[in-house]
Amino acid sequence: MSTNYCIGIDIGTTSTKAVLFSEKGQGFARHSVEYPLHTPTPSTAEQDPEEIYKAVLEVLKQVTRKSGIEPERIAFVSFSSAMHSVIAMDGSHRPLTCCITWADNRSTKWADYIKKEQNGHEIYRCTGTPIHPMSPLAKIVWIREEHPEIFKRTAKFISIKEYVFYRLFKQYIADYSIASATGLFNLEHLSWDKQALNVAGITKEQLSVPVPTTHAVQGMDAWAAKEIGLNPDTPFIVGASDGVLSNLGVGAVEPGVVAVTIGTSGAIRTVVEKPVTDPKGRIFCYALTDKHWVIGGPVNNGGMTLRWVRDELAASEIETAKRLGISSYDVLTKIASNVRPGCDGLLFHPYLAGERAPLWNANARGSFFGLSLHHKKEHMIRAVLEGVIYNLYTVFLALKELIPMPKQIQATGGFARSALWRQMMADIFDQDVYVPEDYESSCLGAMVLGLYALGRTDSLEVVSEMVGATHHHTPNPEHVAVYAELLPIYLRIMRKLEDEYESIAEFQRKALG
Repeated sequence: MSTNYCIGIDIGTTSTKAVLFSEKGQGFARHSVEYPLHTPTPSTAEQDPEEIYKAVLEVLKQVTRKSGIEPERIAFVSFSSAMHSVIAMDGSHRPLTCCITWADNRSTKWADYIKKEQNGHEIYRCTGTPIHPMSPLAKIVWIREEHPEIFKRTAKFISIKEYVFYRLFKQYIADYSIASATGLFNLEHLSWDKQALNVAGITKEQLSVPVPTTHAVQGMDAWAAKEIGLNPDTPFIVGASDGVLSNLGVGAVEPGVVAVTIGTSGAIRTVVEKPVTDPKGRIFCYALTDKHWVIGGPVNNGGMTLRWVRDELAASEIETAKRLGISSYDVLTKIASNVRPGCDGLLFHPYLAGERAPLWNANARGSFFGLSLHHKKEHMIRAVLEGVIYNLYTVFLALKELIPMPKQIQATGGFARSALWRQMMADIFDQDVYVPEDYESSCLGAMVLGLYALGRTDSLEVVSEMVGATHHHTPNPEHVAVYAELLPIYLRIMRKLEDEYESIAEFQRKALG
């Protein structure tokens, strides 16, 4: 019997998702499992690695069960994963820390130290990862300096995907894509960077073996194979990071096509043929394949910002949604749609979790600007939605300095479910925006990479036949004019508050411990 089905799995910040596809890209079953992000202090953002490993097993189990497909007909499982996580493992392969996520800012002081005292910009130009607390390089220095007892006991520093693969296959491997997001990996030589290792105070033996994103592993742990209902010899493709695979999953692999993603966080990315870094240090460069490199900028504050509004400001709207049996987010966006673009002069800078691109400032904090007595809750809700898009647009401005004017924007992520948010992007960017009907782009990207890895397609561009129908939004000239007037104000405020971000962040650290 032919093996013509495959699974794409995405280990995200707030959930793990899996989709079982045919080899033509048709989704037959999907499942997701959510888990918490622990934030006991403003700078801490951790997760339980074992909880995420169990989520991986559960989503695989559920998609195989839901599909009814016999295990022998599943050709492979291919992985996508969030970037920048660090877990310290001891010599007995047990975690010494939680999974320290990209959103964790406790290494802020040490990122500044690397920037200023350790040739940080030179390391960035070699590794493609901006020097920032998100970077595993900065996190490892933080552990070394502030938790030396853990550092001394650490045999391996790994990411959450590496943890999952170790549990399944008893191998420590890091794909080039995840490795290129550590700040420790040399893009030119495709190996751990000696200068970065020296700054971190570790050896290459304390990191996983780097492998191409197309690397396949077989011989799964027998108990795990039985638990999820797959044959132990099913090939598992190590895959890549969620960012680069999201580009692939929306068909944004040709030059000039830009992908914009808003999930928990957000990013703008485009594909180039060889590594490119920015003399001003504003963008990342991560590997997809040897002929596909993804450059762009990540933002911390995407969907999590709207979730904050829901949880902290919208108790009555949550109750309304429960009564009507609809999503609370649908209620919020419906309310926001009743407000004119520009929110009658209310701006929101969405830096609730510090910010990566374009500021690269972990001390950045959120703020409303322009509040007056005529503003109501609905204005604040819409201002938050607009603020997330404004911020992504500032990254877009930096990217345009390095590449030709983009010819098309492909948008994806949870925000793409909202017609209001999609139109807002078209108006603020003043560009046509195309949105695939299926929002699990990282899962589809992982699946296509798996086909490529096993020789079942000779080109990644086969994804263009799988993306399917899209929503298409064109800019509204009246709205474009409003946003064009407000954007310069947004940018000036962002720059003027840079010193104040540091002061207020320091106050918060003292006040909240």
